Amino acid sequence: MEDIRTTKKTNVRWVVVTLIFFATTVNYIDRQVIGLLKPYIQEDLGWTEADYGYIVTAFQIAYGIGMIMCGRMLDRLGSKLGYSIAIIVWSLGAVLHAAARSVVGFGAARAVLGLGEAGNFPAAVKVIAEWFPKRDRAFATGVFNSGTTIGAVVAPIIVTAITLQWGWRWAFIVTGLLGFIWVVIWWMLYKAPDKHPSVNAAELAYIRSDENDEKSEDVEQSGHTVSWRELFQHRQTYAILFSRFVTDWVWWFFLFWTPDFLNKTQGVDLKATVLPLIIIYLMSSIGGIYGGHVSSQFIRMGRSVNFARKTTILLFALLVLPLNAVPYIENMWVVVFIIGLATSTHQAWASNIFTIVSDVYPKQVVGSMTGISSVGGAVGGALASSFVGLILEWTGSYAMIFMIASTMYLLAWLTLRLFVPIQQITFKS
Repeated sequence: MEDIRTTKKTNVRWVVVTLIFFATTVNYIDRQVIGLLKPYIQEDLGWTEADYGYIVTAFQIAYGIGMIMCGRMLDRLGSKLGYSIAIIVWSLGAVLHAAARSVVGFGAARAVLGLGEAGNFPAAVKVIAEWFPKRDRAFATGVFNSGTTIGAVVAPIIVTAITLQWGWRWAFIVTGLLGFIWVVIWWMLYKAPDKHPSVNAAELAYIRSDENDEKSEDVEQSGHTVSWRELFQHRQTYAILFSRFVTDWVWWFFLFWTPDFLNKTQGVDLKATVLPLIIIYLMSSIGGIYGGHVSSQFIRMGRSVNFARKTTILLFALLVLPLNAVPYIENMWVVVFIIGLATSTHQAWASNIFTIVSDVYPKQVVGSMTGISSVGGAVGGALASSFVGLILEWTGSYAMIFMIASTMYLLAWLTLRLFVPIQQITFKS
């Protein structure tokens, strides 16, 4: 078959990736605002460290509940409508922060934000599975997932400028409005591959080029709905869920506590934290794209999908081990580099774990399975957020937190290595 990636028509797929990239960017701008403004809001409203941990936990719990709802919603309503509903909900939640006056009020706003933001990754992974064959998915996933780090890079710039000019409440309003703008553009431009006027027969054949597993295809064409009970009959579901449980919280920790960590250990205020955060999240963006590239390159070299995904995860998991030393280093730029390396590792991991879901499960359940695995991540994040807040309240030190975080990716790799053979599961129709 001709590799039509060189044809002009293939640009349509990358327009889709670009749209998802910007949605993911907005997603991370909205969720990072509170971490950047923590010192300001804490001083203004008198939060304790534990209060902040509970507010973050409210987000994580709602995020987990949203994952349960969003995966199935996306599989039922489709990517276009389901994605739109998710972004409208989270954008509303982002704006509601400006009206909050108490810990409970912020917790409620965070809950609405988390409920909507839960839809982003199940929707994005589902769209990638619909538009790309397996050999291209890891790279495409890495590209859209780099929006998480671009959002984290852009957020300090936007939030600092707005806060210094108009106050911290306006930072929530302005960033929250970005999602509504995205929804309008999404409805103007997006169509499924088989309905898109710019996708010709050759490209559609390329997109579907690895759909030759007759059993899997029979399930899709029969209209059989795969239940969660059926998904949990396979050990891969438990292993992927557990791997997200032990790693996702590390990313949340970076996102919500890095500005505070730099402020308390390096004396960096809101304005001065912009450059360190930009460096950290630019590094993580490179890791996300390169993690997908490494995995795809292994496949092009003739290695199996199983080897490519797991070897890439192992290589990057080793790079997070120096994180253990961060609390004891006095040079801020060395600290920034090591944290950046760790965030880079997480994004490389994320590019591959999202792709593993679409490698192992048929397309019609990718949204549901991404939602299930993300519930594991959200539960881990909710527990860890309260744990981090309480540890800081009790000890005043980040040492234990960094020590635990440094080992989580190796634990996740070992879980995948032992319990997840990367080959597509088939479901009886």
